[in-house]
Amino acid sequence: MITESLKKKNNGHQLNGFTPEEIGDDHLYTGLETPMKPDAFKISDDEKKERIAILFEEIMDVMGLDLTDDSLQGTPKRVAKMFIDEIYSGLNPKNKPKVALFDNKYNYNQMLVEKDITFYSNCEHHFVPIIGKAHVAYISSGKVIGLSKLNRIVQYYAKRPQVQERLTNQIANELKTILDTEDVAVIIDAKHLCVSSRGIKDDTSATVTTYYGGKFNTPEKIRELQNYLNH
Repeated sequence: MITESLKKKNNGHQLNGFTPEEIGDDHLYTGLETPMKPDAFKISDDEKKERIAILFEEIMDVMGLDLTDDSLQGTPKRVAKMFIDEIYSGLNPKNKPKVALFDNKYNYNQMLVEKDITFYSNCEHHFVPIIGKAHVAYISSGKVIGLSKLNRIVQYYAKRPQVQERLTNQIANELKTILDTEDVAVIIDAKHLCVSSRGIKDDTSATVTTYYGGKFNTPEKIRELQNYLNH
């Protein structure tokens, strides 16, 4: 969805050859980095939560909800806390997982695969959930990281408004940087609720994205990796 601020930014001109109205609900992926304002962290998390609570209360009021009802009174603050501390916490670099490297003393030089990492994200076009599993693999260049850190890296990049292609590449680039190797693979299989719960309302389809780098970008290694994932 193209926001008013983005319309103003583009002065009503076409975006990627299409007007915002023509793009409509279609998939839009503008780059590898999550679109962020330069002053995104000018105010504190506490102030962000206070302002979000006020704004969300206004949204609920516009929708006609009775904010004096016992069940709804605390909702704006709950939503604000959830946004900043939980489901969009990956926007803040301070929440990036700290990763320690260890020497590969086992001299293990085959692929290491961590599969079926469950994650919950939200699409940046409608702010509804993306639910899926990530499979990540790497071949050590001399250093290794703890297995749980692979999960944490996936979760960090998932906890922000996302596009699945970007999420796949962000995880891959982070692993390549940390491990100092191109030999990284990432596969994501996810269901998008913006497809299943609204719009086309297709509850059976899923989206798969892949990244194969270095030694993984060969038919033999892809088959080997797929064999591990299918067992």
